[in-house]
Amino acid sequence: MLLTGLSSLWDFLSASSGHSNSYIADRDRRISRRNLLHASILDCQGPELRGRSVVLMTESPLTTGVALLELDGIAARVTICTQELSLNSLASVVEATAADAIVTDLPESASGHPGIRRIVPNIDKLVSVQYDRDSQLETEWVVLTSGTMGPPKLLAHTLSSLIGAIDTNRAAPRDMVWGTLYDTRRFGGMQVFLRAAVAGCPLVLPSLSDSTADFLERAGSAGITHISGTPSQWRRVLMSRTARCIAPGYVRLSGEAVDQALLNRLRETYPQARIVHAFGSSEAGTVFEVTDGADGFPVSTLRSVPGVDMKIESGTLRVRSGRTASRFLGKQVIPLKDAEGFVDTGDLIERRGDRYFFVGRRDGRMNVGGLKVYPEEVEAVVHRHPKVSMCRVYARENPVTGSIVIADVVLKEEESAETRIAKLEQEIRQICHDALPAHKTPAMIRVVPSLRMSPSGKMARD
Repeated sequence: MLLTGLSSLWDFLSASSGHSNSYIADRDRRISRRNLLHASILDCQGPELRGRSVVLMTESPLTTGVALLELDGIAARVTICTQELSLNSLASVVEATAADAIVTDLPESASGHPGIRRIVPNIDKLVSVQYDRDSQLETEWVVLTSGTMGPPKLLAHTLSSLIGAIDTNRAAPRDMVWGTLYDTRRFGGMQVFLRAAVAGCPLVLPSLSDSTADFLERAGSAGITHISGTPSQWRRVLMSRTARCIAPGYVRLSGEAVDQALLNRLRETYPQARIVHAFGSSEAGTVFEVTDGADGFPVSTLRSVPGVDMKIESGTLRVRSGRTASRFLGKQVIPLKDAEGFVDTGDLIERRGDRYFFVGRRDGRMNVGGLKVYPEEVEAVVHRHPKVSMCRVYARENPVTGSIVIADVVLKEEESAETRIAKLEQEIRQICHDALPAHKTPAMIRVVPSLRMSPSGKMARD
């Protein structure tokens, strides 16, 4: 089925309505896409939001997704928030987006805002409603950055920019079932939500209370064929006893730098899968995919992605395309693009032979004795040890050098004997010593039971 000339999510929903098995599901609910064509979870108040600016802030990704299907093409602007947003941040979002209404099922104490209409969605009650879809608007989608290194920023996208990397003219396999480890209210997860919407195929979502094991069992029962997550989420999957509950034909990684050790482990675990790591960001959109099974990306990628211009300037990757956000919103006017229309991703790139490699984030560097160290570069080396499952590198103050490098590691299998742990620490330190200069080699390696991840599914680096 060829999907061309479609302007809203509802158009894709309508075009795929012949797929009787198409649904969106989380742990507690399974909703047929066909049933959403002329239905409302907003108690028929959606038509009154035509041309309005709406904030979406619901308890579950499923509720937000269904509300997006209803409001895209109707509201002039939809701002997508997650439930942990503070009241102060919500007030800033409402002001920056000139919001007329907030769609939320959270308690008023956590989501109320004076003077703003409050609509409570009911995901368990679909009400028949007729929208005027003949005169649809191009809804502006406002997405929030993850805020890993500071407060979130508001970025203006359109559906067109968000699906720019998706081939809308290509018919999806009839047996395609998407699953995602991401929260679909965040940029990476939103890409999966949109891929499933464009394809008209089933989508299995995690619930906020799901453990990794619970979700994998449910995804396996649903027969997922395509699944996406951050590298940190995939490391947790590989640690889980239920990792082989799924047998995907397509595995996608995005959101963080990918190292070769992780790609190799995924290949061993899912030998039947096509493993792809994608580069993108909330600001730059989805930029390119790497499909050759190696970390980094070929030098030729810079000039081989249709419709995307890329260059390296001052060590960081710059991107210009129709997939980028158009601007930041808010009181402080921050330029998103340079005079030539390029977005600075802030990702530092280093060329080695015929490939480029991600070294780290410009704003994430550490200073050791006046020399720069990027955590991601050191972590990629630590992950080479066959018994390391996850690693977080950070700096600790030191009276001599100003700071030293520390590596916290989670092992694939629990070790209790102090002698074995000491031997592992020595082996990891030797791997780092052989691959890194002295100032980047961890001065201390600590074996820890777990590492904290941010709500965006990435390694928490605060």
